[in-house]
Amino acid sequence: MALAVLGLAVTVVFQLFSANLQALSASENYVEVSLRAAARLRELLDDRELSERAWSEISPEGYRLEIAVREALADRTDLLPVRLLEVDLTVRWNRGNRERSLNFQTLKLMEKEL
Repeated sequence: MALAVLGLAVTVVFQLFSANLQALSASENYVEVSLRAAARLRELLDDRELSERAWSEISPEGYRLEIAVREALADRTDLLPVRLLEVDLTVRWNRGNRERSLNFQTLKLMEKEL
């Protein structure tokens, strides 16, 4: 009886350990994607010629990026010398047989062209 209980306990512990390893692997993947997306967002925000448009690109690592830049709160900034751009970045990738995605959004304040 004690041997059966010990065998069951060891099996449960190994299953928990396996689930932990899978979770660590998935979280490592999400961290990598987040860092790469943050770097791409910094590149976009550094662009002084950023304008409203949408496009897709594939990173050297194989991630699919969908980027959209659009004016935000145009009615509130109409009389101001600045405009507010909303930058939306979605990263898509496959892990196993499932597609994963993360979405990042930020705002950029730009001077209006006279």
